[in-house]
Amino acid sequence: MGISARQVKNKRDSNGVLTGKAGTVYDVNIKYKSPEGRKTYSKKGFATKKEAVQHEAEMKVKLSNPVYTPVAATQGKQTVKEYMEEWVENHGKANLRPSTFASYKGHIKNHIAPCIGHIQLNQLTPAMLDGMFQTMFEKGLSNSTVRYAQRIMSVALEHARKYRYIETNPARDVITKFGKQGKTPDPYTIGQMQNFMAHILGTEWEMPVVLAGMYGLRISEILGLEKSKIDLKNMRFSVDEQLPFNLPAGTKFIEKLAPTKSNDRVLPITEETLPYFIRQFNLIESQKNMIIASGGEYYDNDLFIAKPDGSPYRRDRMSSNFGQLIRHLEMPHLRFHDLRHTAATNMHQLTGDFYTVGEILGHTLKGIGMSLGISTNLEAVTAQYVDVRLERKRDVLSVYHRTLQPQNNNAQTNTTKQKNKNDIEL
Repeated sequence: MGISARQVKNKRDSNGVLTGKAGTVYDVNIKYKSPEGRKTYSKKGFATKKEAVQHEAEMKVKLSNPVYTPVAATQGKQTVKEYMEEWVENHGKANLRPSTFASYKGHIKNHIAPCIGHIQLNQLTPAMLDGMFQTMFEKGLSNSTVRYAQRIMSVALEHARKYRYIETNPARDVITKFGKQGKTPDPYTIGQMQNFMAHILGTEWEMPVVLAGMYGLRISEILGLEKSKIDLKNMRFSVDEQLPFNLPAGTKFIEKLAPTKSNDRVLPITEETLPYFIRQFNLIESQKNMIIASGGEYYDNDLFIAKPDGSPYRRDRMSSNFGQLIRHLEMPHLRFHDLRHTAATNMHQLTGDFYTVGEILGHTLKGIGMSLGISTNLEAVTAQYVDVRLERKRDVLSVYHRTLQPQNNNAQTNTTKQKNKNDIEL
């Protein structure tokens, strides 16, 4: 027992990288007493005798502690790919939001597994992780993408340590320096929103931008908004469902919408936005008639924002095309989700009523405070703010919506006429 040497045909170096050359590796074997009786601890494949000796000394100290439980040898021998895939399925579905779960799976499949997926879990070192991060940088991936991969590995490997699959979490000892996260785009000002609305007037982007930039709806809430939830007679609409996150490509019918992140909320249709709602209903009807008249099939999902044939849009498709639209119009960089921040910021600056703004957006008090950068004791909000009625929401929204009315009707008309083959479609 102790340390033994053996020959291998393809030796790994100290970083766990195969050298393609034969060589000597060292195995550690320790006999010890446990509450269950005499047992043997072993770990194989050290590149140098020095590393094996050091590990042997560390483990003898740990194994002499009667409460210490050595790592689970079987689980530790699985590959990083096997562990990460098992971990994200078992941990993710139960503890992560659907969007985060999908993002974790995508990063594991596209970035982590191709680089280090073949490595045995208990052989993974900080140097190997640093090598993966460097490879990702060399591929031109953004700092945020690489940092996200590090975050995933850190969480997953910490769970492996707690499960006793590995002795330590190698992600904690990486030396890669991650730069500062990219700056979140500034929300559009009133003037910029006026300009933007003038450009998209009469296009398919009109209604999605109204719902996001004038009401602050989330992209999933916009794509899941049902026609039956819009009451033009009483000038209101309900936001209580959203598009499922992982909608398969080519989906025509939606069996069931998902609940919203926030409580069901009712929002007023202001005098300023009523024409937009009417035009969207007219657009839906004309598209439906054209599809049927041409012999095509129309998929009636009751969606207010949908493809011409009634089938749902995908979130990623809308986000991607929105980026193209912004570049095409030479507007300041903005992500579609940032329209929600634009609505919140502008409504608050115009009215100062952060609580009602939060109710409109479906935020908690704490959430809207953080979004707007308000540092205050939100728990001390007086009782008058507890019950926000529809008319109060209407007052706040109307103030904001009136400021967005185009200042030049001629410019508005000309903009409508400019739609051509170069326009970015939804």
